Amino acid sequence: MLLIIENISIARDHRAQKQIKALIAAGYRVGLICRGDKTNARFRRRAGLRLYEYPAPPEREGAVFVAFEYGYSLVAAVVLIIRAWVDGPVHAIQAGQPPDIYFLPGLSTKLFGTRFIVDQRDLSPEVYAARFGKRNGPVVRTLRALERASWRAADHVLTVNSSLVRVVESRGGLPPERVSVIGNGPWLDAVSARKADESLREGFQHLVCWHGVMGPQDRVELGLGAIAHYAHDLGRRDALFVFMGDGVAAPALRELARELEIEDVVRFTGWLAEDACFTYLASADLGLDTNLEPEVTPVKGMEYMGHGLPIVAFDLHETRVLAGEAARYVPAGDSERMAQEIAELLDSPDERRRLGRIGRERIEQEFAWDRQQERYLEVYDHVLSREGR
Repeated sequence: MLLIIENISIARDHRAQKQIKALIAAGYRVGLICRGDKTNARFRRRAGLRLYEYPAPPEREGAVFVAFEYGYSLVAAVVLIIRAWVDGPVHAIQAGQPPDIYFLPGLSTKLFGTRFIVDQRDLSPEVYAARFGKRNGPVVRTLRALERASWRAADHVLTVNSSLVRVVESRGGLPPERVSVIGNGPWLDAVSARKADESLREGFQHLVCWHGVMGPQDRVELGLGAIAHYAHDLGRRDALFVFMGDGVAAPALRELARELEIEDVVRFTGWLAEDACFTYLASADLGLDTNLEPEVTPVKGMEYMGHGLPIVAFDLHETRVLAGEAARYVPAGDSERMAQEIAELLDSPDERRRLGRIGRERIEQEFAWDRQQERYLEVYDHVLSREGR
């Protein structure tokens, strides 16, 4: 099996890590094409896994630079697919999308019997609209054409929630049997019995965490706006807010924190290893989600819930489907209301514990990867059985 991820290294892609672990445990030989990064070192030594890495393209704002990044990554992937074929037969290629461009080499390899599976994590037109503010025009039409071509070329499409299933079936014209929901929850043993580290609070009474990729579409600035309301309008300096992650928006976010005069209560850690990230979550009182895309299931929300953390999030369909009563919801984009909900929950330890228990139970019973991996492997068994493999 050959997996392709474009916009992140394997060390920072928890979904791909879980998929690889499941495939190797099931007896598959696995290769992975991804950006090179020093943090990938431990995966280069992983039994059953072969990494095919390429130098990361420069990340800069603007549609022209994004187009260059995707084109460069596609060419690099084609070269590495050929190298993987030299190392041995490739029975299936799985592309993590967006970008929806890997159907091009996928179609070529299908001539040799290789199966093509799409792991659709987000929707390119919607991500473009969130990032650049444009919902119509030639770029959007091109993105729609690429996603449709990718879905039509795929032997099977994986999605992270039912909203994406409906989009794939309607915009791609795929029958239901060719689309499956494979959730993105954490391994239960990765979030269980992890010890809190009180030193991470840096002397503050409360610790509030956000983590993930910091792109323009992730709307982290709304979280910073909420913190500014919390600190200045509510007059509270009792909580430390930690943002774990990185991305093209990170420099602007650090500058915004300075402009809002909240540097004393905000920390940007950059990328952290999973152990360090999960130790923060085990030590925290609350998790924040700033997503504004209604079709997106927040992975960070599942990891918050796995650690028994209540969530404050914007009121969106898939966020409610995921968190249910484990979160407090505020109107989309309302930073002031978010600040008020943060304050109320931090002042209510019993309510935090109640919401945390609900979230943990939802992860254990439904969303944990321990539950999802069975369906994931069933997809591979089904797709490859068409060739009698």
